[in-house]
Amino acid sequence: MEFLYSKDKIWLENEKGEEIAVVEFPEVSDGVVCITHTGVDSSLQGQGIAGKLTQALAEHLRKNSLKADLRCSYAIRWFAKHEDYQDVLHDPETAKKQAEQLAGSACEING
Repeated sequence: MEFLYSKDKIWLENEKGEEIAVVEFPEVSDGVVCITHTGVDSSLQGQGIAGKLTQALAEHLRKNSLKADLRCSYAIRWFAKHEDYQDVLHDPETAKKQAEQLAGSACEING
């Protein structure tokens, strides 16, 4: 599995070149991005692709000295479970509060 990278998204394509999984993170200020969307095609759901995309993003942020705000419910939950990546969050305390607010609600991952 080989992810593709651009300035504001990481994605996976099928053999036809169609986007089948994506995490989007537009820049909102100098050195800060906002993770806005994680999506996985229904044909890939249940395979851990969203987690792999988010981990690739976290490593990309760390490598490029970027920080992230979280707006995507999947990303909020993922970062809450992966404390070893808290250093890439712009405001870890806000992210923790967001995760607490989401506790028990359904997670949206759009295909």
